[in-house]
Amino acid sequence: MSANESVNRREFFRRAGAMGMLGAMPDVMAFAEGGQSNVQHEVVPKQEVPAPTDTINFAVCGMSHDHIYGMVGAIIRGGGKLVAWHGAEPNKIARFAKAFPNVKQAHSEEEILNDKSIHLVLSSTIANERAPLGIRAMKAGKDFLSDKPGATTLEQVEAIRKTVKETGRIYAILYSELLEVKAAVYAGELVKQGKIGRVIQTINIAPHQIVQGSGNAGNGGADARPDWFWVPEQYGGILCDIGSHQVEQFLYYTGSKSAEVVESQISNIAHPEHPKFQDFGDMVLRGDKGFGYVRLDWFTPDALGTWGDGRLFILGTKGYIEVRKYTNVGVNKAGNNLFMVNGTEQKFIDCNNVDLPFGRQFVSDVVHRTHTAQDQAQALLAAELVVRAQKQAKWVKLDQA
Repeated sequence: MSANESVNRREFFRRAGAMGMLGAMPDVMAFAEGGQSNVQHEVVPKQEVPAPTDTINFAVCGMSHDHIYGMVGAIIRGGGKLVAWHGAEPNKIARFAKAFPNVKQAHSEEEILNDKSIHLVLSSTIANERAPLGIRAMKAGKDFLSDKPGATTLEQVEAIRKTVKETGRIYAILYSELLEVKAAVYAGELVKQGKIGRVIQTINIAPHQIVQGSGNAGNGGADARPDWFWVPEQYGGILCDIGSHQVEQFLYYTGSKSAEVVESQISNIAHPEHPKFQDFGDMVLRGDKGFGYVRLDWFTPDALGTWGDGRLFILGTKGYIEVRKYTNVGVNKAGNNLFMVNGTEQKFIDCNNVDLPFGRQFVSDVVHRTHTAQDQAQALLAAELVVRAQKQAKWVKLDQA
C-alpha cells in the first residue's frame, strides 16, 4: 500500500466517523476492503390476523397488579367477552370501572364463582392469593388465568396440580414476556424452523424499574407501589416474581421437560427502608435439554425511558438469537428488535408486525379442552422452579462503598 493510499484510507474513515457512518462499521469495512457484507435488515411483513373462531364469557376477580389490563386485552382479542369483575382496592376499582364502564361489577368473589355462565376467571390479585383463588375457581367448574407468579409456595404448586388433575380444568399463567412480546414469539418461530440449530442455553437479563416518571413501571398505573410489593411473603420474592417470566422462557426455548435450580442468590443493595425487599437476584438452571441463566434487578435508570431493557439470548449449535424486547438502547425507542446470526446470514429483524396468538388460542383451548396456547405442565414447572430458586437462594450482603 502506497503512502497516498494509506492517507486516503485514513481520510475515508475520518470522514465516515464525522458523518455518523461508523455505526454501520461491518458494511463500511466490507466496502473498504472490497468485500461483500452479509448483514441484512428485515421487517416482518404485516400479518393478516385470523379472526377468533370461538367465544367465551369471562370475568376478572382481583386486580391488585395492573397487568390485568394486558390479560383482559389478550382474551378480548381472542374472542372472549368480559361480563363481570370484582376488586378490593378502591384505587384499582375506580380505574377498572372507568376502563370498562358497561361491564357489571360483582359484589363478591362468590358471585363470580357461582355464576354458571362464566367459563374463565382472570386474576392479578396479590401474588400469594392467586393460587387459592384459582383452586376455588377450578373447583367451581371454571378455568383460570393468573398473572405471574402463579404460585408463591411449593404447597400451592402441588395443590394446583392436584386440582387440575381432579377437575380437568386449566390453570394458566400469563407469562407476558414471552406470550405478549412479538419479538419473543418470533424467536420461537425461528427456533422451530431450525435457524440456529439445537438450543442449548438461554440467558435472560430482566431489569425493572420501581417507579418510572409519575407511575409504576411496567403496569400502566399512576399509584405508588402498594405495601404488599415490599413483602416477600406476599409478592413471592424477586426470583419467584419477575423471574417467573424468564424461567418459563428457558423451558420453552430449550424444550426442557425437567429441570433443576443449580444455584441462586438474592440481595437488597439500595432499599434499606424495606429490609426484606430484594432488588437483585440471579439463578443458574439446568434442564434435560439445555442450560439457563437469569439476572433480575430493580435498577433501571431514568434516562432509558421505559421500565426495563429486557434482553433474551438464545444460544444454538448453529447460531444464536438476541432479542431486545422493549427498546434498542442508544439507537431508538422501538421495541421488538431481534438479531440472528447463523452459518449463512446475520440479520436484524423488526418484529413489530408479528401476530400475538395467545388470546385466540387460549379461548379456543377453553372451548375445546386443548392446550395449544400454553403447555399446562410447562407452566406449572416454571412456577415450581422459581419457588425452589427463591427458597434455596443465598442472601448476599455487599460491603458498603
